[in-house]
Amino acid sequence: MGIPPQPGDLIEIFRGTYQHWALYVGEGYIVHLCPPTEAAGAGAYSLVSVLCDTAVVTKERLEEIVGKDRFLVNNLLDGEHQPRNIYDILRDARSLLGLEMPYCIMRGNCEHFVTELRYGRAESRQVCMTPDCLFVPVDRHNSFCLRTPDQEVVE
Repeated sequence: MGIPPQPGDLIEIFRGTYQHWALYVGEGYIVHLCPPTEAAGAGAYSLVSVLCDTAVVTKERLEEIVGKDRFLVNNLLDGEHQPRNIYDILRDARSLLGLEMPYCIMRGNCEHFVTELRYGRAESRQVCMTPDCLFVPVDRHNSFCLRTPDQEVVE
């Protein structure tokens, strides 16, 4: 499974066609920005979350959210940005629990949420934007494009 998570670590959960991100807060729990497709027991997940416009900050057991998928600790920006103080990270994560927040795959997805908590800056390496299109990776060799502003899916 790799390195055991420590409080404040970013958790990358591999969903096949995309990754879901969470913040480990200790004792087997994570805090994450949870669109309906990522809730524990939500059933089959998919890229349907790109159509959601809100998500809720939830605290759930890591094992329940990961399910049969694979996860790893991935503090992906530690080499570029100094992580915030662990007490500030955990305090801010707790203060957001239950809050419904805007969800946007381009500017406010689960990866943006956890990098904001850990580093104080929201970043997502999962999406690549050009002036007229957002590219979302499907696998190593393919992506699909969401045309803005109407979010038309083009393969």
